[in-house]
Amino acid sequence: MLETDKVFAGSIPENYDRYMVPLIFEPFAADLARRAASLSPSAVLETAAGTGVVTRALAPKLSADASYVVTDLNQPMLDYAASRQAPDDRIKWRQADALALPFENAAFDLVCCQFGAMFFPNRSSAYREARRVLKPGGHFLFSVWDRIEENVFADDVTNALARIFPNDPPRFLARTPHGYHDTALIRRELEDAGFSGVVIETRAEQSRASSPRLPAVAYCQGTLLRNEIQAREAGKLDVATDYAAAAIADRHGSGEVAAKIQAHIVVAVV
Repeated sequence: MLETDKVFAGSIPENYDRYMVPLIFEPFAADLARRAASLSPSAVLETAAGTGVVTRALAPKLSADASYVVTDLNQPMLDYAASRQAPDDRIKWRQADALALPFENAAFDLVCCQFGAMFFPNRSSAYREARRVLKPGGHFLFSVWDRIEENVFADDVTNALARIFPNDPPRFLARTPHGYHDTALIRRELEDAGFSGVVIETRAEQSRASSPRLPAVAYCQGTLLRNEIQAREAGKLDVATDYAAAAIADRHGSGEVAAKIQAHIVVAVV
């Protein structure tokens, strides 16, 4: 992962929430919230919360006396998440690095994280920190994307951009969001961090959009792929987005489109 793969700023948080969240994150957020609530946690920590899609799904399912600390490394993402959340005294918002959590040992029953582990520059440190802040018997629940070939629109966009920029293809999607899909590695890193009872489930959903342009805009302008496109040729973002939309239309049709998305859901116990 490159250092630039961690900086969600400018218009990216808003575009991310407007386009990416309904396209690929909401189905998995509902599933993660259901799994989290089934554990009946009284103290929850969410890391790498992004624009708050899991927070919005999970908060209504927690007990009235639960505490819920929502964190992200990027303050613009966290600010946007807080602006989307209904007032709730149980929720505290805090900028925090998952590799160096500012919380006491054994402070939480549950640590959850949706599609954040791929961005951790040192996952072993992040996993040790999650274990440190969990109470004995606590759960670490998180998700990561499967390989890009199992996530069709992301693969379509990546292949399309490779044709526009053949000498230096933008590879952000394959490199980072879809770059941590080896389940044997995930299990080994969790066990090395001291977790036990690791269970990994691979789950497929459908990504749906009203037109081919929507996933093209979502990936090209609502993720850090935007920065890679602009770095290659200033002023070519709209051209690249249009080209990606045409590629999706060629494969999936010009009306409503749907394609497979797939992720690994991981549960580990202290």
